[in-house]
Amino acid sequence: MKKFELISFATPDDLARAVASQWLDEIEAANRAGQNHCVALSGGRITHKFFASTVEQSRERKTSFARVHFFWADERCLPPDDPESNYKMANELLFVPLQIPEKQIHRILGEAAPEIAVQTAEKQLLQLAKSSENQPVIDLVLLGMGEDGHVASLFQNAKPISTNDAKCKESFLFVADSPKPPPCRISLTFNAIALAKAVWVLASGSGKETALRDSLAEKGQTPLGKVIASRKNTKIFSDIRAGA
Repeated sequence: MKKFELISFATPDDLARAVASQWLDEIEAANRAGQNHCVALSGGRITHKFFASTVEQSRERKTSFARVHFFWADERCLPPDDPESNYKMANELLFVPLQIPEKQIHRILGEAAPEIAVQTAEKQLLQLAKSSENQPVIDLVLLGMGEDGHVASLFQNAKPISTNDAKCKESFLFVADSPKPPPCRISLTFNAIALAKAVWVLASGSGKETALRDSLAEKGQTPLGKVIASRKNTKIFSDIRAGA
């Protein structure tokens, strides 16, 4: 039995529009229920299109973001104004256009000492996300997928991946040896992703066909494959021709 839902698109623009529309549906449902919506964002090229489409559609729909709290699936250990910062991209393309108040933005402190960044991220998430047995439960985790099948900053050969499994209760970890620069990052753990109410993967870009196919295999061992195995269902939005 498949533990994922694969939704295919002809172009990255089609993918971005569809995900943005479905996300706004989730936000509006939370608004109607009078509940907060906690989301973890990711970086990546497709995210530019996704943020732009979210802004455009939310203005057309007049969607309120007053109950949305923003977290991150991962962040580079860099200042928030660094061009490579995931926060900087979200701030410029999403928060500023939508006039999101600072109190709703819970960025990872990439400029701080890693242990402080992890502790602060853990504390903020636990305060705002609905918890089960003192474990934060994020409403929606948005992930990209790299050419090697990595998600967030959980890489195939990075040291944290061998110790970070369902037995690990922490929500964030420090990755000191990312194979992609910069080497130092803060990432959600597999455990936090497994506990999330929903996980959506925006799999887009050339050169990723093999990674996606391997991830969707029954016993896929890529980081994305491990995420899929840890959950009842994961949505994969893809413009990749993987033959899956």
